[in-house]
Parts: sequence; C-alpha cells; structure tokens
Amino acid sequence: MGRLVIEAGRAERHYWADLWRFRELLYFLAWRDILVRYKQTTIGVLWAVCRPLLAMIIFTVVFGRIAGLSGEGVPYPLLVFSAMLPWQFFANAVTESSASLVDNANLIAKVYFPRLIVPGSAIIVTLVDVVVSLSLLIVLFAWYDFWPTWRIATLPLLLLLTFVAALGPGVLITALNVEYRDFRYLIPFLVQFGLLISPVGFSSSVIPPAWRVPYYLNPMAGVIDAFRWAICGIPITYPAGLFLSFAVSAVLVRRGVHYFRRMERTFADVI
Repeated sequence: MGRLVIEAGRAERHYWADLWRFRELLYFLAWRDILVRYKQTTIGVLWAVCRPLLAMIIFTVVFGRIAGLSGEGVPYPLLVFSAMLPWQFFANAVTESSASLVDNANLIAKVYFPRLIVPGSAIIVTLVDVVVSLSLLIVLFAWYDFWPTWRIATLPLLLLLTFVAALGPGVLITALNVEYRDFRYLIPFLVQFGLLISPVGFSSSVIPPAWRVPYYLNPMAGVIDAFRWAICGIPITYPAGLFLSFAVSAVLVRRGVHYFRRMERTFADVI
C-alpha cells in the first residue's frame, strides 16, 4: 500500500496531481453532506422540489399572466421551470461552496489536501437537488402533454456546463469569504441580483439586439438558453451569445481558481 509523504513545497509542485490522489476525500465529503441533507428526512427532498416549484408559479404569474410575455410556443410554466433547473443548480452551488471552507475549518487546519476539493464537493452535492427536481419536470410534461425530443439527451452535457459556470464564481467567493468574513452577507444579494438579470422568468428573445452582447456576458444566459433548447425545443435566437457565455464561464474559472490558489496557503492561518 502506497504512502503519501508530505514534504516542503509539495503543495506547489504536485497540486494538480494531488487533486486526483485525494479524489476519495472528494467523494467522502460529498457523500457525507448528502446523507446529512437527505437521510431519515423528507424535508431535504421537499425543499429541493418546492423551491423551484414556488419560483415557477411566481414567475408564471408575474411574467406570463400580468406582463403577458410569450411562452415561445410552449406552456409558460415549462418555459420557466426549464430555466429554474440550471439556475437553482448555479445559485445553490455558489451559496453552498462559499461557506464550505469555513464549515470545514477543523479539517483545513489539521490535514493537508488540495483545498479545491472542499468547494468542489459542495457543488457536487447541489447536483443531487437538480436530479430530485427532475421528477417535477416529468410531472409537468405529463400535465401539459408536452414531451421533449432527442435533445433532452444533451442534459448531462448541459449540467456539466452549468457546473463549470458555477465553479469560477464559487471558488472565488469561497476564497473571499475566508479572507473577509463579512462577505457572506453579500452573497444572498448577489444571487438574487443574478436571478433578476438572468432569463429565468422570460425568454431571451425579449432582449433588444443592441443589448445582446453585454447581456450574454452573464454566463447563465447562454446556459439557460441551452436548457430551453434541450427541454422545450425553443430555438436559440442568438447562437453567438451562447458561445460568449461559455467563454465568460471559462475566464471566470481561470480567474477564480487562480485567486483561490493564491490565497490557499493562508487559509489554515486565517480560518
């Protein structure tokens, strides 16, 4: 059985290799949090379903009934819920990962491992909520007698893209939250603001052409359009915006991981 020798400078020279070496710790942390959330309780399951359901009802009433916006040829609740799936994944991933290092302070202070594992495991846990929410999507399909095409098979790839979109802001905010503890009070505001500027309650087709480029700098705009294409069959009106959103996600991952790695050596002392 091999041994892991911790030596001076190892974290710098072998960091990315250690991410793979410590993959079992990633599984353990994720599985531990899943058990805490779901074991012997129905609250976790109900909460995973009720949050997107209530949001869908509110957005349907406000944008579909009161504002009278078009559902792009599909039932408006489906239009909204197909956007709520990636948004809830993104919002929960950023929120849960932001507090993950602080919540695991004892582990951080005592044991060496790549700290990226901690926010990474928190993001994986939020993926379970998305899987649970898919049951409500099936109910909506049956209720409206609206069934998806082969495009639904692309959902695993789109969930991976959502994971990437959440990873950059997630690790960045995680590092900031360790360094500046008051930053946690800004996180709910940032998430709520992101919800309002993302095409969750409405279709991206309502965005004027002159505003499309700055609008798709929001990484979730392209992801939500892709989810609606896969689930509802709604054409992507601005394909360039899709690639722009993905490019912004890639930049945020690089910058977020870079800042996280730069601050990581101080976590054990600050936390």
